[in-house]
Amino acid sequence: MPDPPVPPAVPDGDAAAERALALLRTLGAADIAHPGGTLLVHLQRVREQLIAWGARPALQLAGLCHAFYGTDGFPTALLPPDRRAGLAEVIGAEAEAIVHLYASCDRQATYPTLAESDGPFRDRFTGRLHIPQPRLRRDFAELTAANELDLARIDPAFREAWGAGLLTLFTRLRPLLSPPAWSDCRTLLAQH
Repeated sequence: MPDPPVPPAVPDGDAAAERALALLRTLGAADIAHPGGTLLVHLQRVREQLIAWGARPALQLAGLCHAFYGTDGFPTALLPPDRRAGLAEVIGAEAEAIVHLYASCDRQATYPTLAESDGPFRDRFTGRLHIPQPRLRRDFAELTAANELDLARIDPAFREAWGAGLLTLFTRLRPLLSPPAWSDCRTLLAQH
């Protein structure tokens, strides 16, 4: 009887994540301070949270890479937004589009109407307004929840300062969040 097949060292579904991790390390994410350790550690926790919530692979990859172009709340960028094609080669066009949307968000202008199907999304890089498709809007909300909940879990001072506001935000975004994401938002932030 032949030996059973040996599974690959990196499952096919995780190959892009391994390539992304290698790129993150090359670009210094393991050396950038971030609450709870380094930026690399934070990005890995966000991906793990999305996996736990049952997010599809493209959103999981976006969670791992969401800070590549910096964000409205974390300006340190690993790549400039004009190098999108390079990241898309590593994680795929769908995941990169989520990363870019997340990075480009002008939070003050966008958050108040994000849950509305025609709510405008302001691009902080260009200043332009656009209306993301419903799936991208849900992806953005889910990634936002995973990111902010990670910070709230590991940093009590962050949770104390921002917990009530985050609960208000996620309550408003509830129609866009998966049931597990909403449950975690409510559980972690309800004490505020």
